[in-house]
Amino acid sequence: MVVESARPRGLRVIRAIVDSQLALWIAFAIVQLWLGFLALYAPGLPLGDVTLVYKFWVEQALDNGFWVGIDSAWVYPILALGPMLAAAALGMEQYGATWISIVIILNAVAMAFLTGWGRRPERTVVGWWWVAFLALLGPIALSRIDSITVPVAIIGVLLLATRPLLASVILAIATWIKVWPAALLLAAVVALRDRLKVVAGAVGTTLVVLVGALAVGGSASILSFITEQTGRGLQIEAPISMLWMWMTRAGVPGTRVYYDQNILTYQVVGPGWSTAASVMTPIMAVAVAAIVLLGVRALRAGASPGDLLPPLALALVTALIAFNKVGSPQFVSWLAVPVVLGLATSAAGLGRSFRTPASLLLVIGALTHLIYPYFYGWLLALDVPMLSVLTARNVLYFVLLGWAITSIVTAPRWSFHGGVDQVDGAAWPLGVPAGTTGPTPHTVDKE
Repeated sequence: MVVESARPRGLRVIRAIVDSQLALWIAFAIVQLWLGFLALYAPGLPLGDVTLVYKFWVEQALDNGFWVGIDSAWVYPILALGPMLAAAALGMEQYGATWISIVIILNAVAMAFLTGWGRRPERTVVGWWWVAFLALLGPIALSRIDSITVPVAIIGVLLLATRPLLASVILAIATWIKVWPAALLLAAVVALRDRLKVVAGAVGTTLVVLVGALAVGGSASILSFITEQTGRGLQIEAPISMLWMWMTRAGVPGTRVYYDQNILTYQVVGPGWSTAASVMTPIMAVAVAAIVLLGVRALRAGASPGDLLPPLALALVTALIAFNKVGSPQFVSWLAVPVVLGLATSAAGLGRSFRTPASLLLVIGALTHLIYPYFYGWLLALDVPMLSVLTARNVLYFVLLGWAITSIVTAPRWSFHGGVDQVDGAAWPLGVPAGTTGPTPHTVDKE
């Protein structure tokens, strides 16, 4: 009896904590500080790209006047120089700590947008999910250029409903830091009625970036990040690389793991690897095109933005990872953006539940954290348990992609009442405007 009577009270306490934005912000701060500590001091040098590579590029620019992306080809778009330079604001001795501080500030702003600056209590649970995901993903969540683009992209997608032009500008800026947010722009162009504003914002921002880059001396190097990526080999963590990793473990002649001094990453070679490396980018392009066509088909069938945009964004971003010959651990952080989008939309009652992909991504994040940074050396040594963890993580990418594609294909058609013939991006994901009646699903015979 004591146990039974205590359980409801315990559940009430847990519920009160979950509903408390103060508790959410306290947890957010603790997780951010813990991840910052791990990034600086955990074994495996998780902040290595920042303190060794980014810092070197900045020192080279400031001391010698040689700018990557302007004076030479570069693996990143030109705006990636912005946060890298900003991290030098307090001196090179504090470069790593300053970088972490910048990411934490951006994450805090994104969390504020997510919770509606305290005015959207129904989104508190979405904030808790993001905190849990960051904690499970580990220090890599703060330790790459991707760490800048994720909170910026979260802000962008949350503004798509009410400020599509501004949202597009923000997402385009993120794309010119790291290319992957282009998938979010593409999803918005397909799913939202304000697609012309989305296109205008993206094109306008791109033109400003290109003119600015040309003005400071950039030329052919401005778009070099495209060719630098297409010329890469098979990175050991990419899904396609699993075949050669297991072949290397089995001792198949001609297979091996090596460190590429130009790209600064571990890659794998073996029979047929060059063919695989050359076809992966076209395969990725075909996958993206196929997903877009599915999205267009769902839109023409009457799918609402709330039901279509989140899974479409998730499918496109996941395709960029699943069919990529590069498989860096920080790529997992991209997926948080469409999942946050889907959770926020379903919390507003304007989209289907996103619990399944949210749960899958927590597992993917935890497996990635296990691989990097703590046991990465074991992976390089082709340890069977670590190879199995990596394989399981990569298989889950395709499970996630399958869920997203299924959600696109099965997106319900909608009817509207009360004299309102549509609920477009303006009603999503912030809720249905006052004076209108929300969408209700109904069955329509398939043609």
